[in-house]
Amino acid sequence: MSKHILPGSGTMIGVCATLIGLVKIMEPQIGPSRVDEYSAVASLFFLASAVASYTSMRKSQNRPLSERCESIADQCFLGGLVAITVIILFFAYEVI
Repeated sequence: MSKHILPGSGTMIGVCATLIGLVKIMEPQIGPSRVDEYSAVASLFFLASAVASYTSMRKSQNRPLSERCESIADQCFLGGLVAITVIILFFAYEVI
């Protein structure tokens, strides 16, 4: 599972960075928002997922540690996906 989470996490960090950049460019037209700050927090979930996934692959000889890191990576990745989805929905409906 870690082999799939690591590249996905890296991609999602890039998506968050793109979202932050687009919001910064559009802020003069749309007014101030906190989307960029919330996206940065979501990117931290993906960073934690990537680190845990990488650690899981590197420590594969220590099975209990590898499985624990893989579980953490999975949970962080799912948390990041939920966070970025909520952020996008709130931004679309002008809540934030």
